[in-house]
Amino acid sequence: MIGFFDSGSGGLSVLAALRRRAPHADAVYFGDTLHAPYGERSGDALARLADAGLETLRMFGAQEIVAACNTVSPHVLGGSAHGARIIEMTGPAARSLSAHKGARVLLLATPATVLSGIYERALVGTVYLDSLPIPGLAGAIEWDESETVIRGILRRALLSRKGERYDIVILGCTHFPFVREMFEEETGAMFGSVRIVDPADAVAEAAVGAFSTYGSGRAYFYISQDSEPFRKRVERMFPYFSTTRVLQ
Repeated sequence: MIGFFDSGSGGLSVLAALRRRAPHADAVYFGDTLHAPYGERSGDALARLADAGLETLRMFGAQEIVAACNTVSPHVLGGSAHGARIIEMTGPAARSLSAHKGARVLLLATPATVLSGIYERALVGTVYLDSLPIPGLAGAIEWDESETVIRGILRRALLSRKGERYDIVILGCTHFPFVREMFEEETGAMFGSVRIVDPADAVAEAAVGAFSTYGSGRAYFYISQDSEPFRKRVERMFPYFSTTRVLQ
């Protein structure tokens, strides 16, 4: 059983990438909707939430875990796994970019991810990295705000890099792929032709290589507080396994 952990529904994009490669893998997913979003919380709070989320997955029998949240990656790497085999987002993403040495890269992520400097450390000596925090965007996607609201947050953030040129844009939050088309349109309008990189693909590839993916293909979904947007996203993305349970 492979466990997936995120602050909410963003990690579903990583689970979907895994299922495309390993449809028979059994998975249990925990979204901490009670505390979502994580991206503007303090380091101490994130460490506590990461510990609690990973412990929840271990309670369900997951000893192979994908921490499908960029924001908690520093804390996972710092010891929150407590013996479980774990894959976080930044290592696989950095390895996937090794073929683009010297590229000009823009990381779009939550404020906490940017503040941690984890991508800078992972990519040092590989690419020229510029990081742009986008406050409020993960939450707007999590709670299914309108396209107008989401596009407005993204466009205002990108304006601070107007006139720059990049080869690659990294979607450094697992919520961002849910509006990938919007990212393609807005980054294309601002910077011209750029390549969009979703780390979920590299993370899924790493999980298939490291974890057991033989099973019945079952998926179980748990959240810490009821969320209609989460339920709808699961129903849309995983129609055969759409039951979401709220932990008491």
